[in-house]
Parts: sequence; structure tokens; C-alpha cells
Amino acid sequence: MSKRISGIAASDGIGIAKAYRLVNPDLSFDKKSITDVNAEIQRLGQAMSDSKADLQVIRDKAAETLGESEAEVFDAHMAILADPEMISQIDELIKSQKINAEEALTEITDQFITIFEGMTDNKYMQERAADVKDVTKRVLSHLLGKLLPNPALINEPVIVIAHDLTPSDTAQMDTNYVQGFLTDLGGRTSHSAIMSRTLEIPAVVGSEQATQAVKNGDSVVLNGLDGFAVVSPSANEVKQFQEQAVQYAAEKAEWRKLRDAESISKDGKHFEVAANIGTPDDIKAVTDAGAEAVGLFRTEFLYMNSDKLPSEDEQFNAYKQVAEAMKGKPVVIRTMDIGGDKHLSYLPLPEEMNPFLGYRAIRISLDRQAIFRTQLRALIRASKYGEIRIMFPMIATLVEFRAAKKVFTEEKNKLAAEGVPFADDIKLGMMVEIPASAVFADQFAKEVDFFSIGTNDLIQYTFAADRGNEHVSYLYQPYNPALLRLIKNVVTAAHREGKIAAMCGEMAGDKIAVPLLMGMGLDEYSMSATSILRVRSQMKKIDTTDWTKVVDEAINTCQTHEEVKELVEKHLQPSQTIE
Repeated sequence: MSKRISGIAASDGIGIAKAYRLVNPDLSFDKKSITDVNAEIQRLGQAMSDSKADLQVIRDKAAETLGESEAEVFDAHMAILADPEMISQIDELIKSQKINAEEALTEITDQFITIFEGMTDNKYMQERAADVKDVTKRVLSHLLGKLLPNPALINEPVIVIAHDLTPSDTAQMDTNYVQGFLTDLGGRTSHSAIMSRTLEIPAVVGSEQATQAVKNGDSVVLNGLDGFAVVSPSANEVKQFQEQAVQYAAEKAEWRKLRDAESISKDGKHFEVAANIGTPDDIKAVTDAGAEAVGLFRTEFLYMNSDKLPSEDEQFNAYKQVAEAMKGKPVVIRTMDIGGDKHLSYLPLPEEMNPFLGYRAIRISLDRQAIFRTQLRALIRASKYGEIRIMFPMIATLVEFRAAKKVFTEEKNKLAAEGVPFADDIKLGMMVEIPASAVFADQFAKEVDFFSIGTNDLIQYTFAADRGNEHVSYLYQPYNPALLRLIKNVVTAAHREGKIAAMCGEMAGDKIAVPLLMGMGLDEYSMSATSILRVRSQMKKIDTTDWTKVVDEAINTCQTHEEVKELVEKHLQPSQTIE
């Protein structure tokens, strides 16, 4: 009998395949006395050898999908397995105490972990504790005969079932075989959700029960359009979903015809549909999707993919590459947004109780101005090669924006004195991620050239709810009337001063949110490249005059997130959705 599991529709599409549980096994064990010491040492050696073989496969896959620099972490893991000092200590413990390999391995590696964790003055060595933990888990799995799931070895069509998915999990997967993701945790802004949209893999997240309800090998149908999965579906159910998959493929084919079209509403209003990118390598998907701009270039990835601060020339070349590839279309580049959940091993930051509310983004840039000035010089130089716009993240006060603008002006004047060419009119904007900025938008609008609303952070700050915390995930409410009021306030303030209001959070590509945002008059919608053509198709069917009235009702009459969602769904006739 089939079983339905509901969750959050995170990435469109239909997936049909057997389940692959990406769930760690129970690696608990009892301490035992042994009699054959040599056999036990041999058993440990075999487990280590098998672990090395695993890591080599994972490393090769990571190098292929992420690049050599990202794969180096697995070289470190293999080096730990080859460490003669650690191996000799484990062997000696087995001999002297005649205990099982599992116990000896754990006792010795725990000592190494404690030593590394205690090196608080050496961040690099402190982080090696996590490497030792990972390696120990892998060796234990071989000793206990409970192998860890290895996504790099997937070689047949599967629906991946997981508690949650990490970047390293998805990096190892062959997307030719993965037909969908079904997770216990997550929302539309979680890593697994964003990655699934980037890879164009159907996903349902936040189900709360996937790993309990689905066994390895179960037949699963995943509906990423409506946010549910069916376990052990009947033949008739499979046929229905296969037909829906064919219909969805036909819709995507129709969307592709809009690649070179403008983004225009049913009543003739033009909007700009742009793409979010993390590296210059992402630009091909942007141009393939017919994006009208890059609405967000997350420059922190230039810092995170390096073992040192990127030089001015390294940054200049990256920005220039993107600007040239967009052939005169706008490229909005956000200055470094490090801190919160983004850390650099070579740039130690203070330990904080609430890092998302602490020392991050523009706060670091204004404090450590040498880093900021290097980035601004690279951006200003690159402006000669395209329409580059610079955006400052996490602006809370006018004083911060003015300080950032002052540093920009100083560096621009220095470059001019040096005879370095750059564009005459580089627009400076700010992210609206903090409720105070949204409330005070009328004053900011007098000084900025544009706004870009970062809804991922704006939502979590508005409701004081960490978007990655499963216990408060119910408060991640993009349609809540309170949030809609903040967004409308920003749009209205921008337009009153003749400025552009954009959005670069996940909400910009949300099927329910788009008609509301169009009704507010939001100018630019920046999203994952894979969502661009779907949104452009939806826009063609939206009459903004009608939706201006719906926005008023949502903000002034509705009291809850759910009421707004029901209101939008009621007004979204079949002709206005994503046909």
C-alpha cells in the first residue's frame, strides 16, 4: 500500500526511482577482550585500507565536480590514515591491553581530537579535529561492517533520502543518476534546496519523516511541483506521475522559447529577470537562460575557494570575465559577505554567541579596510568592461552606507590619479536585509542608487528565527503580511526617489510571491538561473492592475502567512500559473 509524505516543494519536477538512504548507520560498539592480537591488527589494517579506497573515489569525484582545491580536504583525510604515529599507537594499544580494534581506534583518535580542539591559538590545527572525527567514523564503519553511504558510488537512478544534505554530499553525486532529493530538514533557502534548483533536480524538503518512513530500495515518486512524495506507489499512481512528468517536460520546452524574450506582464509592464551567481563559472547557465542581468554576484566565494585573501588582480580578472560575458547587461556585484555561516580559515573572526547578528559583511569591510579597499579597486577597474554596479551587504544605518561610499570614492580618486581607466558612473546600492533598513527605506532611497532586497536574511531577522533551525522553521514565512509590508515599503520608497527596487533572495523566484511582487511594482527579480524561464512565462500571464488590488488585500486584510497563500492561490487562475 502506498504512503504519502508531505513537505516543502523546493525544486520543480517529477522524479521516479528507488530510494537511496544517505543516512549514517549506528556505529556504536562494546569494548571486548581479544585473544588473537595479530588477527585484530590485521582487521584494523584492512579497515584502514578500505577507507583509503573510499576516500580516493570521493576525492576523484570532488575534483571533477568542485575542482582540485576543494578536493584537497580528502587528501588530508588519506594522510591521517597513513600517519605512522597514530597507527603505531593504535596497534600498541591492541597488543598491550588485548582489546578490540574499535576500542583501540577510538581511544587513540579521541586523544588526537582533544589535542587539536585545544589548539585555540591555531585555527588551522583546531579544524583538523573534524578531519580526525570523519576518518575515525569511516574506519569504524568498515570494522563494524556497516558501511557509510557513499553518494559518489551511485550508478543507477535513485531518489536520495536524507536527514539533510551537505555541500560535500551533493558534490559527490552524479546528477545523471540522482532523480530527486527528499529530506527531513530544510526550507526553500537551505543548501539542499538551492543546490537542487541549480542542478535542476526535483526536491521536497522539510518532510520531518523521510528517513523514518522510507527504506533503502523502496519505490518512490517525488513531486517537486506540489511538495510531496509517494512511497511504494501503485502502478496506476506511477502512470499518473509519468504523465505529469511528460507534461512538465513539455512546459519546459515552451519556456525555452522565451530565452530571448523580454520579461513583460500581460498588461505590458516590463520587469527585469536576473540571475544569482557565485563564481564566473556560473555565467554560462545565466546566458543560456536568457537572463537580463546578473542581479547578485556573491563575491565571498572568491575568498572561500582560496587559501589566502585574493589579490586585486585575481578579483579584477573574475569581475572582468563576468562583465564581458554579459555583453553590456548589468552585473550587480556584492562586496564580501563573510561571517555568519561563512568562515575563512586564514581570516580568524572572534567567537560569537550570535554570529548572524554579529561581526559580518559590511561590518568587517569597514573595520578591516585594507581588504575592502582591495576589492573596491578591483571592482572599479573592472567597470571599464561592462555595466558593473556595486552593492553593500548588511547595511543597518545611513552612517554605514556613507562610510562605505566614502571608501569607494577615495579609491576611485586614487585610481584616477594613477591614470587607471574605469566607468564614469558606477551605481552604488545596498542590500535590504535588516528590518531597520526596510523601515527607514525612505531616507536610504535619497542616497543609494538602488535597493536589492535579500529576503533570505530579511525573513529570519523579521521573525527572529534562524532559517537553518528545524525547531523554528515554521516561522520562515515569506507571505506573512508583516514581511509584505516591509517589502512594499522599500519598493514605494525607491520609486518615490526614482530609484530601482530589486530582490535577490529566493522569494524572487517563488510562484506564489511573484504575482504579489509584480503587484507592488518590484523592478528586478534575481534568482537561480534555472528558474528564469519559468518566471518569465508566469509574468506573461499576470495583469499587474489586478494584482495591485490583491496586494492591498493581502497587506491590509490578511492576518497570517496561510491566509495570504490561500488568497493568492484563489486569484491564480490556471492561465496565470506556470503552464
